[in-house]
Amino acid sequence: MTRNIYSGKVITLNVDTVQLPNGVTVDLETIRHPGAAAVVPVKDDGTVVLIRQFRHAAGGFIYEIPAGKLAPGEEPLRCAARELEEEVGYRASSFELISSIFTAPGFADEVIHVYRATGLTKGRQQLDRDEVLDVIEMPLPEAITKIEDGTIRDAKTIVGLQAVYIQAQRR
Repeated sequence: MTRNIYSGKVITLNVDTVQLPNGVTVDLETIRHPGAAAVVPVKDDGTVVLIRQFRHAAGGFIYEIPAGKLAPGEEPLRCAARELEEEVGYRASSFELISSIFTAPGFADEVIHVYRATGLTKGRQQLDRDEVLDVIEMPLPEAITKIEDGTIRDAKTIVGLQAVYIQAQRR
């Protein structure tokens, strides 16, 4: 049984009565989210394109890779390409799926599809009115250092940057 508590423009909060694999029945608060796509834009010289975005829930500005919520019926790759251009003003000739990750599986069903984008060319940045951000470009090893020193703390960004860094080391 599902009881809806709240439905907003980004999430839905339900209380689900479920029987667990061990036979116990419990009420679980579950956040439903349509999913998202994120992209690690990598320039030909190995520079990555990040954003430093204001996030109210995080208490200020944080470093992230471009990302956004899937529109109804939207394919993750299309979302990644859209967000890349809208947020940082680049288009890519090639996208490679790195991983599809659960953000908080203890209470939410959100999955973020993380892509590596290459063959970047200038497009046109078009920020939404609630997006307050700066575009930051840096060498990939510098971004990894920012993960290690705690400057970059966003999970999707850490997953994406580390995966791209590992791929680069293997090539």
